[in-house]
Amino acid sequence: MKTIDLFKALSNETRLNILQWLKEPHKHFDKPSAHLSKNLSEKGGVCVGDIQEKANLSQSTISQYLSMMQKADLLESERHGKWTYYRRNEETIATLADYIGKDL
Repeated sequence: MKTIDLFKALSNETRLNILQWLKEPHKHFDKPSAHLSKNLSEKGGVCVGDIQEKANLSQSTISQYLSMMQKADLLESERHGKWTYYRRNEETIATLADYIGKDL
């Protein structure tokens, strides 16, 4: 676990919001086109454009945020055609929660 990268990624309110939104994507992204069809991927995901729209930030800022979160292993991405879909990396989040609970 890259602890410093994780805590840097979590030190921004919008990035925390993105993680919360992706925890329950159907609750936070109501457009059917926002979601990766389960037929294409069992893991699902939300389109980067819809994350950008919900966050109300520029495409470059959201791309930077998503890249940082992916580098910290908090997010996974899957590309389908010209669209990239993001989802939480639940394994990393569980490891982080365990670390905080036991070691901090």
